Amino acid sequence: MAQDNQSDLARLEQLGRRLQALEDAEAIRNLKARYAALCDNEYDADGIAMLFAEDALWESPGLGRFEGRDAIRGFFRGASGIFSFAIHYSLNGHIEVEGDVARARWYLFMPCTVAAGNQAMWRAGIDHETYARVDGAWMFRHKRSEPVMSVPFETGWAMTRFA
Repeated sequence: MAQDNQSDLARLEQLGRRLQALEDAEAIRNLKARYAALCDNEYDADGIAMLFAEDALWESPGLGRFEGRDAIRGFFRGASGIFSFAIHYSLNGHIEVEGDVARARWYLFMPCTVAAGNQAMWRAGIDHETYARVDGAWMFRHKRSEPVMSVPFETGWAMTRFA
């Protein structure tokens, strides 16, 4: 009988760990969705900054490297001057959770308008991200974008992936 109780307890603990991993992955998906929605809402700098840990890093070739929540907020205050319109589609997220840290890889598809010249563009990339649970909430620790294409809407990507 005692053996059965220990076996049941072990199964319950295992189920608890598995459930926590699923809940954590879902919380990270929601964090990513909030980030995209805030970007698509004229780059709400204060809202975006609050999704990042105090010592986080945000980087993207061509846009810059920003260390710390205040620097990230500063960049996003000017982002609508770079992109006057954008829709961030985050696709095929692969999330791995290990306790209070996690990492993910996402595909980004971003139809947008570059403010300079009012140029409609197709942009795509791969986002490499790490996260930390801070005071019970998941936050970005490091967000690095790897560009895959950036081309004018009119010409597309058949001839070249970067224009």
